[in-house]
Amino acid sequence: MTSTRVFVARLAGTTVFDPVGDRVGKVRDVLVVYRKSDPPRVVGLIVEIPGKRRVFLSIGRVTSISSGQIITSGIINMRRFEQRGGEVRVIAELLGRKVVFADGSGEATIEDVAIEETGTGDWAVSQLFVRKPKTGASPFAKGATTFVAWNEVREKQKRGEAQSAEQLIATYSELKPADLANTLLDLPQERMLEVAEELPDDRLADVLEEMPESEQVQILAKLDDDRAADVLDQMQPDDAADLIAQLSDERGEHLLELMEPEEAEDVRMLLSYNPDTAGGLMTTEPIIVSADATVAEGLALIRRHELAPALGAAVCVTLPPYEPPTGRFLGMVHFQRMLRYPPHVRLGTLLDPGLEPVTADTSAAEVSRILASYNLVSVPVVDDKHRLVGVVTIDDILDYLLPDDWRSQDEDDPVKHTAPSDETGSIRVVNGRRGGSGTR
Repeated sequence: MTSTRVFVARLAGTTVFDPVGDRVGKVRDVLVVYRKSDPPRVVGLIVEIPGKRRVFLSIGRVTSISSGQIITSGIINMRRFEQRGGEVRVIAELLGRKVVFADGSGEATIEDVAIEETGTGDWAVSQLFVRKPKTGASPFAKGATTFVAWNEVREKQKRGEAQSAEQLIATYSELKPADLANTLLDLPQERMLEVAEELPDDRLADVLEEMPESEQVQILAKLDDDRAADVLDQMQPDDAADLIAQLSDERGEHLLELMEPEEAEDVRMLLSYNPDTAGGLMTTEPIIVSADATVAEGLALIRRHELAPALGAAVCVTLPPYEPPTGRFLGMVHFQRMLRYPPHVRLGTLLDPGLEPVTADTSAAEVSRILASYNLVSVPVVDDKHRLVGVVTIDDILDYLLPDDWRSQDEDDPVKHTAPSDETGSIRVVNGRRGGSGTR
């Protein structure tokens, strides 16, 4: 193995390859254990493999580590990772911790951790990159940074004191909401709540939408009412309604009163429908245009970065007003149809004549059948006056059809990896909790 020093924060997201160059997954963290006098020893990596599952990769099965790629010996345990007592995740649990200098010169916060090979197949923490408290009064001032050896500092974290999550959040800033949600769900509960509290409102809203309901309720319970209302404002109305429905009637009503009136109105409307109907599943924020809007205008609306792909698959054409409940619903225009016509063509002339809307009380099973039968991404929902009140998208139906714990479910069978190893000529899938190295 090439002797090198690597900073752990830079390893986050690094691709892991087998000996023949096939991609195995991505690094999500490094696992260490403390020792009485020596620096912590690296025991392995937490790797995310296809299917969003995290597995343990023993450091003894790693043949090369760099900030650009990691090469394994080809022997991988495909069981879902479970943290043992005494093990510490560097990114999730070490970054952000406070330390004091052994020479009495003050305190600092850990921003990164360097690991270095100490022998063939053995890695340990070699240095810490720390930041001292800022000395200036300016809000833009930052404390000085320095490198220190592990034995030059000691941890200062007090019992019950929240650990800073700022550095962890920065490390995972590029993760998609679903991936960040999975990362938080893998953390110890206390750490998950600490990180959630420090996420910006819009980022936390996106993450909550990707979490099981039980964890959503736990995190919302940790927030004060004003912050919780701000986060709910940022969520999609249907997701916010689902979350509020899990709360007590008293707190749910109080949060609705604190939310922005327009957002709260949408949520109240969704809560009035049975959850097993189109009204209970729909989102109230589709793209709505007039019949006189042009293809160019329609394409500009679906091009918005923040728009979910399912909502951008079509635009709804109605009479005024253009906010749900709208004027009379006229029809939908799919984006592929818009691409086939010149920019000046009116959308009212491109309506899909075969697409019939459903009513708000249509069963979820019937909506599923319609989406599957006609290969649709979304279906419009109207009230008894044929006014558009929302659309049910394919992801709404998938959330409904999948079991409640689908985000945390493990596969029954281990994933089969078929690349050859460098020792035996064939990959060995280990079915125990951790594979390849036996006891550590």
